[in-house]
Formats: sequence, structure tokens, C-alpha cells
Amino acid sequence: MEHGTAKSSLYAGALLVVVGLLAWATGRPFVFPSLGPSGYALATRSADDISPRRVVGGHVIGLGAGLLTYHVLASGLLITVTAPTFSPSQLRLVASGVAAVVLTTAGMLRTDLVHPPACATTLIVGLGLLSSAVEAGVVVASVVVLVGVDAVLRSTVGSLAHE
Repeated sequence: MEHGTAKSSLYAGALLVVVGLLAWATGRPFVFPSLGPSGYALATRSADDISPRRVVGGHVIGLGAGLLTYHVLASGLLITVTAPTFSPSQLRLVASGVAAVVLTTAGMLRTDLVHPPACATTLIVGLGLLSSAVEAGVVVASVVVLVGVDAVLRSTVGSLAHE
């Protein structure tokens, strides 16, 4: 493994340790699928527009859009439940997911808080997977902790992952 690859990989993993421990200690979903791409983006800084403001802002926009579309269009439904073909409930979930991505994209572009992994967050929420108020709070807290860990690591070890 190339030296820079190892550093970036370990840095991405380090970013997720605290939220992983929080998930383990609380039983809450502090680790969710779109947090991985956010950790990767912070660890590699593969784009010039990666910033804590955009990471948190993008996820908050995605969360809000997902909550709105889910509770308006598909409340009580879950994508993990197998539905019959062409069922109205499945159509409602699909509509919620599509609308959530549309709203998230528009919101991120309008506010200049673009963070592509937030489109995964909006789908997770819009499809009913993390759609309660408590889960929404956990998602926001998790993203803030991830960004906070990044700030602490950068201030203590510098941009070690990017050398």
C-alpha cells in the first residue's frame, strides 16, 4: 500500500472511531451509511470545496428534505419491507426518495452547502430508515462529532493524511 494511501485510509477510519464508540455505547445509529463518504471526503480532501460548514450543512439539508418528504408522502412505511409489485405503498416510498433528492440538491445548490454524501442521507431518511425526531438528532450530532474529530486531528497532527 502506498504511504499516502495508508495515511488517508487510517485518517478516514480515525474520523469514525468516536461516532462508532457513541453508537456502541448508546445503541443509537451514530454510524450510518452516508457518514463513510463524508469521512472519506474529509480524510482525502479530494475536492477543494470540502469544508466543515458544507459537510454539516449538506447533511442538515438532506435530513430536513428527507424528513419532510417521508412524513408527507410515506409516513409509517419502510423500504426494508417487501411490497407487492406496483403497490401504492412502494410508489409512495419511491416518490418520497425521489422528492428528497430533488429538494436536497436544490437546497444545497441554493445555499452553497454542497456535500454529495448528503444525498445518501436524504434517501436513508426519505425511505423511512432514520425518520424519527430522535434519529434526526442523532444524525446531526454524528455529523457534528465527525467534523469536530477532524478539526481536533488537524490541529494536533496537522494534515498528516495529505502528505
